[in-house]
Amino acid sequence: MFNVTRTPDAPQSLFRRVSYSEEDVLNELREIFYDKCYLCEIKDPTSINVEHFDAHQGDLDKKFDWDNLYYVCGRCNNIKLAKYNNLLDCTDEGIDVFKSIKHLPPHTPYQSKIIIEPMSADDKTRETAELIDEIFNTDKTINKKITGKYLRKKVFQKYNRFLELVNEHLDEELPQDRRDDALGRLRMLVSKKQEFSAFIRWIVLEDEYLFELLGSSLD
Repeated sequence: MFNVTRTPDAPQSLFRRVSYSEEDVLNELREIFYDKCYLCEIKDPTSINVEHFDAHQGDLDKKFDWDNLYYVCGRCNNIKLAKYNNLLDCTDEGIDVFKSIKHLPPHTPYQSKIIIEPMSADDKTRETAELIDEIFNTDKTINKKITGKYLRKKVFQKYNRFLELVNEHLDEELPQDRRDDALGRLRMLVSKKQEFSAFIRWIVLEDEYLFELLGSSLD
């Protein structure tokens, strides 16, 4: 997961209480959440939803509350529904949601399970980790099994790109400008604005050399 800062002023369409997913709402959420699903961190998904962090259950105040609306892909929204309603809030500046839940990428493109681990035992952290684990690893339906496999493969591709750049930066046979360019790309790759950033950032966090090299870029 990744922290974001929500703009204080609600989009104007919410005051009409007709729809919570008008164009101004979607555009504002897209910018706030770096064009990523706030749960799985995929960019440019084929299906985008405006999700209620706290399930509204027909409560109009919750339904049109700007602070309760989040940018999420259709798949994650379908998994979350109202089942998970006690989660870590990535808009809360007092919570480092990234460090709260360990994300470890797969080592192969077809690894059957990604490791998602809560870093504390409180209810919100455990429930959030449970949801993210289900998002990446569920095989409850054939549709979710297939799409989960696709999602894990995309995470591996991002991780593999990270390793390629690390190797390029360390390769003493390459010209220095190319090694420096690889380092610049690595610094960009660990930004929370990037797709699947939590997986890459945890690799950096747990590696002494990589943390010394890239720790200052963990925004």
